[in-house]
Amino acid sequence: MTRFGLLFLPVVLLAQTPRPNAEEFEQAHKPLIQPERPRSKDAAAATAQISSALPARGGSAVAKGTLVAHRTFIDKHVFGRMAADKIPHAPMASDDEFARRAWLDATGRIPEPASLATFLADRSPNKRDVLVDKLTASDAFVDKWTYYFEDLFRAGGRMGAGLNLFHYWVREWLKLDRPYNEVVTDLLTGAGKSSFSVPGALYYQRDFVKAKDDPETPDAHDLVNQPDTVDEFTVTYSKVLLGLNVACISCHDGAGHLEKVNLFLVKKKRDEFFSQAAFFGKTRQIMNWENGYQANTEYTVDDEAPGYDRKADSIVRVPRRGNGLSQPRFLLTGEAPRDGENARDGLARMMTSHIQFRRAFVNRIWAELMGFGIVEPIDDFDLARYDVKNPPPAPWTIQPSNPALLDAMAADFGANNHSFRHVVRTIMKSSAYQLSSSFPGEWQEKYTPYYARKYVRMLSAPELHDAIALATGLPGSFSSGTEKVGLTMQMPDPKKAGAGVQSFMRTFGQSNRDDMPKKTAPSSLQAMLLMQSKVVTERVNSAKGGLLASLLEKASDNKSLVEQLYLHTVSRKPSAPELQIGLDALLKDRRRGAENLQWALLNSPEFLFNY
Repeated sequence: MTRFGLLFLPVVLLAQTPRPNAEEFEQAHKPLIQPERPRSKDAAAATAQISSALPARGGSAVAKGTLVAHRTFIDKHVFGRMAADKIPHAPMASDDEFARRAWLDATGRIPEPASLATFLADRSPNKRDVLVDKLTASDAFVDKWTYYFEDLFRAGGRMGAGLNLFHYWVREWLKLDRPYNEVVTDLLTGAGKSSFSVPGALYYQRDFVKAKDDPETPDAHDLVNQPDTVDEFTVTYSKVLLGLNVACISCHDGAGHLEKVNLFLVKKKRDEFFSQAAFFGKTRQIMNWENGYQANTEYTVDDEAPGYDRKADSIVRVPRRGNGLSQPRFLLTGEAPRDGENARDGLARMMTSHIQFRRAFVNRIWAELMGFGIVEPIDDFDLARYDVKNPPPAPWTIQPSNPALLDAMAADFGANNHSFRHVVRTIMKSSAYQLSSSFPGEWQEKYTPYYARKYVRMLSAPELHDAIALATGLPGSFSSGTEKVGLTMQMPDPKKAGAGVQSFMRTFGQSNRDDMPKKTAPSSLQAMLLMQSKVVTERVNSAKGGLLASLLEKASDNKSLVEQLYLHTVSRKPSAPELQIGLDALLKDRRRGAENLQWALLNSPEFLFNY
């Protein structure tokens, strides 16, 4: 299997030296200024290779300048730009190609054969829209995207006893399609005993920086380094909610350090980071200390601290400098909270009303559904490179590949009550999303940022595990609160999936939920696991029951058995040559041949990738 290496920008925190010199700064930032291989190039390279291994679908490449039907406003921007620049694009995906893609993107699950057959037999012209609406209204949609947001918000062990509470809170707002700006307001403003009653406060609580093992004060309020905790959370929410990586200016001014990284941050000073952090300057995390026992998974979050001290001691950053308390000011506008307004309430109001909040969110979801973002990296916008009318000096270019599209999506998101489900449906109903991944003409690298074809992606770790479970008819048995569930995407905590499943999922990129999630490139270790892991081998053993045992008993003939294995695994019937190979395998040993056939299908690129 080919490795498509991705370079990720790590968060670089300088060592605790009082005055780092120029050489030390250069070394600290070296990983940041290395030429980065764009994620779009990896997506295009993977698509070119994987699409050649897929069964033929669709027609010939659409001629330069030719437009497909504009199904949503997205198409006006995507195909209008291609027409203007005379860029050819792939044909529309066939129904079976679209259906498998839609099921996986919306629900994280491969289609059940009977439901797929019903969709394919439907002759109504709007059946794709109907399918998208049905999938995005399903419980499976809630399962998949709950898992996604828990990875994004790093809902793991650091949430302690509150993890189940957070899990059910995310499920609830997804099921209700609660406005996302309200969700984020809860994440920024929650206060109380977080592990038991305030799910939103767990997002801030999980970023605690422990100061010491034992308290030196009677109230044990010194167990957490409050300023460092605030700094960590400021970096976290800026990346996740605004798409801005402010880690560097948490340690030093941007000038003299970020000229090769981010022109917007070059003009920002460390004092401006302090002012952004000061929105949480009065917010404390009080670690529970009971009867001499440190309950470091239970916290109370309140707003009783004196403020953000610019000279406070730091455990994880270079020493702070300055005098007195920083006053809260929003990094993007310089705005301060209103008179009498709680600082965190003010931050939530300013952030969720700013276009960058909406840009960052729709760009993140676009990347999930389309292969890579309109801005990449998705958490490192450079706002000084955003303005088409005033482009940056060479060698810099405009950062968004299609700024008009991104701004139109951001505006539509706001106009539709910040509905996450609306964003997903709008993208999936567009012709841009519904292009084939197959490009029959000669592909050129310059076509990539135009989204001239649908880009393949390897299934995520939970998607892959659950697809194997569904294809073989052998779900697992995992804990979800007091219930048992069969799929990993239904779990609050993937670390409780058992050693074998945990190891399998880590190899395929499952986040530990302590670090930010990232895409994992295909590797030889993944290939070996797919061939030998019990996650696969025990499920293709007909003695274990499941689909194979049922088909071996009930399939009336070998042709039917082979066809059913293809339908349950790769969501299509076999071609004539594939059918013959399957029949030959069954003739030698029906049971062993069926097991080998499904094992081979589970190891095929067609199963491993969403195309």
